[in-house]
Amino acid sequence: MYAQVGALIFATSLVQLANGFFTTLVSLRLGVEDFNPALEGLVMSAYFVGFTIGSVTCGGIIQRIGHIRGYAAFGGIVIAGTVGMSLVVDALVWGLLRAAIGFGCVGLFVATESWLNSKATPALRGKVFSTYMVGTFLALALGQLLVGRLPLEGATAFDIIVALFAVALVIVSMTRAEQPIVTKEVTLPYGEILRAAPVAILGAAIAGMISATFYAVVPSWMLANNIPQGTIGLVMLSAVLGGLAFQVPVGWLSDRIDRRMLLGVLALGFALAAVTLIFLPRQLNVVLPVAALLGGFMSTLYPVCVSHAMDNMAQEGAVSISGRLILMSGIGSTIGPLTGAWIMGSLNLRGVFYFMAASAALLGIVAVTRALARPPAPTVEAPFTVVAPQALHVVPEEPAGAGVG
Repeated sequence: MYAQVGALIFATSLVQLANGFFTTLVSLRLGVEDFNPALEGLVMSAYFVGFTIGSVTCGGIIQRIGHIRGYAAFGGIVIAGTVGMSLVVDALVWGLLRAAIGFGCVGLFVATESWLNSKATPALRGKVFSTYMVGTFLALALGQLLVGRLPLEGATAFDIIVALFAVALVIVSMTRAEQPIVTKEVTLPYGEILRAAPVAILGAAIAGMISATFYAVVPSWMLANNIPQGTIGLVMLSAVLGGLAFQVPVGWLSDRIDRRMLLGVLALGFALAAVTLIFLPRQLNVVLPVAALLGGFMSTLYPVCVSHAMDNMAQEGAVSISGRLILMSGIGSTIGPLTGAWIMGSLNLRGVFYFMAASAALLGIVAVTRALARPPAPTVEAPFTVVAPQALHVVPEEPAGAGVG
């Protein structure tokens, strides 16, 4: 079992390594190509359009064709889209290909996570998914280090990304792990979760919006202002490592205090960090710690929202709940880069940070107000899980919400 699960975790770490570098690369490459800011936002948002569509359709595809064939199909889509971007440099073409890549990536995550959930016994599931998350965050961090070491022009960077995706595809396609038997998930009306956990719905949308805006807009702005690629990579690396560092302490707090109050504190902390970055001197020893704080606050908003929603809903609907929250996060992630690119074109990066800070502050105020006005729902075995907007939709045997960062 350890060998089978290890192969899946290693393959997904390669996917996250490629995907983390790919996102920053596209943002920087758009700046090099000197596209219109509106087109840059369109290209960056297109990934999340595909991701959102895939989040509500990939489960059915996997149910029909199985996990291995599904993984191969989604991996093929991602590889084809990446190769296409290296061959044709055009905003419209890139937008369509990024949407296809987003669709393929969410399919890879859904297939992997539901597969892991099936293979890990209840006694080992926490250990398996914690290993999965550590591998994911380390891969994302390593992906940012590649930013300063590979040329932006030409096809070299795209070729490396394709190779990483292809190796992951080979590893999973050749695994000896048996495919899980998929079961039909419990459906949940949208109105029910909105009535039970409105803060979770709002939080998922805002968490997706500010995260997508940060990763889409900030690297492009830094490159346009002649900041070296290596420095850009360090700033993005700090945000990723901050996200990793926050997971355990926030998880510990989340299981001990009202999650809405914690969500409010995290959101207001993000807003404060975002505004602080505006006025800091442009020195790495000052910027990097604040960037790490920003990444830490940002990466924990969504998992607290998921845990809060689980507290207020029946556990048999766990998979459907995660699906609804993923959809809200995907909508926010689509809107964020479009809005951020437009704001940057008019108000520079200061406006983008004010936009993210205002959105987070709104979430913080709503969450704290609700926490003060209404007592928390009784918690029913719904502990904090390290999860980001790539949660599973097809869950064999028994539902459990765990995801990818």
